[in-house]
Amino acid sequence: MGTTVLSLRIDEELLDRLRQHAAKRGMSVQDYVVRTLIRDDFDERFRTAVEETEKFYGVP
Repeated sequence: MGTTVLSLRIDEELLDRLRQHAAKRGMSVQDYVVRTLIRDDFDERFRTAVEETEKFYGVP
C-alpha cells in the first residue's frame, strides 16, 4: 500500500488542541490525526455492519 500527502488548513486553536491530545498519547499530530480517522472509519463500518445484520434478521 502506498502513501499520499494530504494537506489541511486549520486554525491555530484547533492545531493547539490536536498537539495537546497527541502529546498526551506520546504521538505526533500526524499520527494522532491518522489514527483518529482510522478509528472513525472503523466505527462507521462497524455501525453499518450492525445495521445490515439487524435488517437481515428483522431486529427492530
